[in-house]
Amino acid sequence: MNRHRQGYILGLGSNISPQHNMAAMILALMDRFNQITLSRVLKIPPVEMDSQRDFLNAVAFIETGVTEAALKNQTNQIEIALGRDRSDPQSKIKDRPADIDILYPLKLPDDAQLSPATITDEYFLYPVIEELLCYLIESPLPDIQPGVSVDIPPLRFGKSASTIYRDAGTSDIRIIE
Repeated sequence: MNRHRQGYILGLGSNISPQHNMAAMILALMDRFNQITLSRVLKIPPVEMDSQRDFLNAVAFIETGVTEAALKNQTNQIEIALGRDRSDPQSKIKDRPADIDILYPLKLPDDAQLSPATITDEYFLYPVIEELLCYLIESPLPDIQPGVSVDIPPLRFGKSASTIYRDAGTSDIRIIE
């Protein structure tokens, strides 16, 4: 990979109507960015919270030159629009319709060999971070648990790493796996 790219790795999660809200997060991000590179979507039990609802989690790479503060403002707007109460001091440990975290400012190819532990301490995301980094540099993908299919009719994503992009001419959303 010779092309230099920069942007951010985002952590995406939902455990309230997770199928619907994962699709809604992707659509909302697509309204702001023309392309998202996404790991597979994993079903993961809640960690460090008292809940019986499993999460759908994924990581994404957004190629952009916006500041981290500007991106955080955009991701907070998406969470709020999907029903997350960011004013609740307990929101970090409660069930949530949408959770979008900025995990790391990524520069490729320089950061392609980063350890997932350098990117976040959320160990349950390590397999999908490794998958995403491999996918971005077109190296063999690690073998991890099967992904969960998420639909944005007529499109489906989540079973494997993919790139989702908006066609500039038609505004259609397309997926490349």
